[in-house]
Amino acid sequence: MTKGLVTVFGGSGFIGRYAARQLVKKGWRVRVACRHVNTAGDVRLAGPPGWVDIMQANIRNRASIERALEGADAVVNLVGIMFEKGAQTFDGSQAEGAALLADVAAGKGITRFVQVSAIGADAESASDYARTKAEAEAAVRDSVPTATILRPSIVFASEDEFFNRFAALASSPAMSVFPVLPAIGGGKTRFQPVYAGDVAEAIAIAVDDAGTAGKTYELGGPRTYTFNELYDVILETIDRKRFKAPLPFFVAKPMGYLTAAVWRYIPPFSWGFLGDPPLTGDQVELLKSDNVVAEDALTLEDLGVTELESVEAIVPTYLWRFRDYGEFHKASEA
Repeated sequence: MTKGLVTVFGGSGFIGRYAARQLVKKGWRVRVACRHVNTAGDVRLAGPPGWVDIMQANIRNRASIERALEGADAVVNLVGIMFEKGAQTFDGSQAEGAALLADVAAGKGITRFVQVSAIGADAESASDYARTKAEAEAAVRDSVPTATILRPSIVFASEDEFFNRFAALASSPAMSVFPVLPAIGGGKTRFQPVYAGDVAEAIAIAVDDAGTAGKTYELGGPRTYTFNELYDVILETIDRKRFKAPLPFFVAKPMGYLTAAVWRYIPPFSWGFLGDPPLTGDQVELLKSDNVVAEDALTLEDLGVTELESVEAIVPTYLWRFRDYGEFHKASEA
């Protein structure tokens, strides 16, 4: 027997793979709705045969949302981007997409809706990412007042885009010539990294527990760090010596916008050979504000998630691949 069917939009992504496993553990069948089904095959391993299904859907297309929600008892929206490319814009994918999804869900009488947002979501923010996250929250609540909103800080696990990206930068060949990492804004921005498995558990609880309806939770890990301290964790883990050079916001922001433009519009880059740009102007804007749980916020503890994984326990299990000598061999002391 199952508790019902939950459709997870963006379920083929980083957090979605963890969320599917937790939802199955709680007795939910999972339908993973994603744009490219060929990228989601491994998500089926989140549960026994028949418990996890995959279907093509686009959060910007009402007809595909209608199909994805057919027979669903709950919805989780994990769709989000950190960099605009092609049709994937902050307004379209985050704000308008969430509004459309919630509208269709409301029309089908679905009241269990979990919107995964982000700490720092703010309708007045100069960052398009933060602004559209806030607009998505408001639109979801307008259509489904019982929706639960989860706002994580930066999320880490082996597939993450934060620790892996900066470890790759610190170990790049260019660093052997110029071993300097940019400390945006002096590297003083504070973060509260949270493990993807803990976020997934929060998602499953929010779907499962009607007591979370209509509430907003901020999800952070057991410790806060400055950007410079996270650099130190990365460098110690990958055993690299690099300098941190302060880069003022007023210098970093135009550099970020220029980099994003190059990645987006010059053909060799826009083909995707290099992935997303290392830093965009919008991301620099985000770094002007701390990314930590507010003192008066509901938290993971209020959801019953109390045994949180730490950066120190998890990050070394996957960043070892950026060391010169691999996972086990110790560097020579000579």
